[in-house]
Amino acid sequence: MTRVAIIGVTGRMGRAIVRAASASTEITVVAGVASVSSADLGKDVGDLAGTGACGVLVTSDLPAALGACDVAIDFSNGSVTAANVAACRAAGKPVVVGTTGFSSAAELEVAEAARHIPVLVAPNTSLGVTLLIEMVRAAAKTLPAEFDIEISESHHRNKRDAPSGTALALGRAAAEGRGQTLEAVAAVSRHGEALRRPGEIGFAVIRGGDIVGEHTVLFAGQGEQVSLGHRATDRSIFATGALRAAAWLVGKPPGRYAMRDVLGYKTGT
Repeated sequence: MTRVAIIGVTGRMGRAIVRAASASTEITVVAGVASVSSADLGKDVGDLAGTGACGVLVTSDLPAALGACDVAIDFSNGSVTAANVAACRAAGKPVVVGTTGFSSAAELEVAEAARHIPVLVAPNTSLGVTLLIEMVRAAAKTLPAEFDIEISESHHRNKRDAPSGTALALGRAAAEGRGQTLEAVAAVSRHGEALRRPGEIGFAVIRGGDIVGEHTVLFAGQGEQVSLGHRATDRSIFATGALRAAAWLVGKPPGRYAMRDVLGYKTGT
């Protein structure tokens, strides 16, 4: 039985992971962490998730939670990602980072932590999106450079970061397929009378309602188009993928991993 601590347990994804774990015979939630200002401190994580009391109470004591688990899953907030990863490094516990929109300081901490513990960074833990990223990488490598690449993404009105972490991961895969870096070719917004730069990868963002998540990558050539996409209709797919990633990560050597490693595309970086 893999013992999991959920950082950000009171959020939508945290509660979804609790629900997914309650249906598993191989994974159990042994700790749930929230901020010191959370109104849910002391509440049962099962009650919060709607699965019934399980005896695990929400705490703000991250070191104690890490001491009880085999692996942590972080779906909290980008502003505290660096501190959470540093705590996992200090505790010697693997961590799955599903939080998006975190800072360059957090990226540096992930790099440092990966020298000591296994760290899996996943802007999207869906198995379908993991496959989509690989398909986009292959398409970008195969299709001529004359095919323009445009990425569109839609999420609920409360999502903070834009473009989404998944959209950026798709853009990064497309750029890598062409032997480029995303930073060199990304066009995250357009207005006015600027022409499209040759080779750029464009992004379009929609925020509204309760959209779980939709991503489409368009390869537009002369006389033909190739469109690859994924639509999430239930948040539980991300929870299931996160638990699968967490169980896979236990026992791995230190290093930085991604969801493509979980599906066997490579062995880590």
